[in-house]
Amino acid sequence: MEAIDNIDDIRTKVRSLKKQEKSVAFVPTMGALHEGHLSLFRLAQQHADEVVVSIYVNPEQFGPDEDFDEYPRELENDLAKCEEEGIAAVFAPSDTLMYPGEQLLSIHIDELNKYMDGGSRPGFFEGILLIVNKLFNIIGPDIAVFGQKDIQQFRILQQMVKEFNHDIELIMGPIQRANDGLALSSRNAYLDDQQRKLAPGLYRSLQYVAKQIKEGAQNVELLLDHQKDELQAKGFKIDYVNLFSFEKVAPVTDPKGNNKYILGGAVYLGETRLIDNIIIEK
Repeated sequence: MEAIDNIDDIRTKVRSLKKQEKSVAFVPTMGALHEGHLSLFRLAQQHADEVVVSIYVNPEQFGPDEDFDEYPRELENDLAKCEEEGIAAVFAPSDTLMYPGEQLLSIHIDELNKYMDGGSRPGFFEGILLIVNKLFNIIGPDIAVFGQKDIQQFRILQQMVKEFNHDIELIMGPIQRANDGLALSSRNAYLDDQQRKLAPGLYRSLQYVAKQIKEGAQNVELLLDHQKDELQAKGFKIDYVNLFSFEKVAPVTDPKGNNKYILGGAVYLGETRLIDNIIIEK
């Protein structure tokens, strides 16, 4: 495995792989790798001959009061995990490489970011589109793999690939969970012991609502309100818990048949923000 910190060398590496007629899958990460990331690496290996990973904590997707400085950085451990997983190359650039000098251009999103995480974190998805667009242009993969836990990100990137004409196939990997159902996340490390015991409650609430919707429940708003009340009573602070259309990522109160929906939630336990979702197809 090659650990690469500059653009020329990672491009040379990928071109070399392609000259050998090997397909290349790409998995972008912010490091602090856990089993959720590793599952994406393994999924990528099922769809391509070689896998390239990036490790970069992107400052452009963090708001001024968010955890950019505290976000875990474990590069040596991450590189060891990548080598164990048979990754061909890891691109681990610096901030000055990715954002040299003043940035005079930006990416604007007209839709798809008004609700869910986009509604709570202004500028978040613009920052993600900016870095993923850069990484796609630098690496030029055939396939890119992202996780379902960040489902709004996946939907927005789908639209970017379509509208910007990236010749890249996107694949979404399923959410990886701890034994008690908590979605794996690097930010779970922020939870204290009591919060960690409470944390799976979000997924349990989503499971309950999803089951009721699939069985034909009509009053989705009442279902959601009841679950939000229960979560708050247990100590969760609600950011959002709602049903959204998959296509437009907009709230839905009356789900119809033959459609795809996102049942998603974001909550706080103390200062730690947790997100989760279930895809519902009716």
